Amino acid sequence: MKRAFDIVIVILVAFTLFFIIIVTAIAVRLTSQGPVIFWSKRVGRGNKLFWMPKFRTMRADTPAVATHLLVNPERWLTPIGSILRKTSVDELPQLWSVFKGDMSIVGPRPALYNQNDLIQLRTSKNVHMLLPGLTGWAQINGRDEISVEEKVQFDFEYSKRKSLGFDIYIVLMTVFKVLKRDGVTH
Repeated sequence: MKRAFDIVIVILVAFTLFFIIIVTAIAVRLTSQGPVIFWSKRVGRGNKLFWMPKFRTMRADTPAVATHLLVNPERWLTPIGSILRKTSVDELPQLWSVFKGDMSIVGPRPALYNQNDLIQLRTSKNVHMLLPGLTGWAQINGRDEISVEEKVQFDFEYSKRKSLGFDIYIVLMTVFKVLKRDGVTH
């Protein structure tokens, strides 16, 4: 049922936001050098690595670390990077990863391959066995404003409560939080 839910949401969102996706791709191309899509090595189910696409919001020469680990992350943003991040439009290419089956609409956000603290904590709580998500319980409960430990606790709670109804609730709350720009720090 979860896979069917994912495919239906991907098709609806891709169709509904097609114009925004095209305009964003053109805007990224026109405002900075480098590829439109940034492929990030991420940790998926069972700690297996996969490549996740995002609209590029950072300069092409940005170090490959989590944004919160950069000194003055704003200096690395492209001219429209901040807008794309605050509106979460940069996440739209991840619909491809959901369609492909590397991700789900709802689940723990996929860790970067080098976020060892997050990967170890998730593994210790068996959260690493969940398919990572475009959004998740931790995302709507603080996103960038909560610690790694808190994220893993929310991910663990999701693993115990997951259901179609809970996923629908998380998707609806995500839309609300994105419209409010709640929990986005860079």
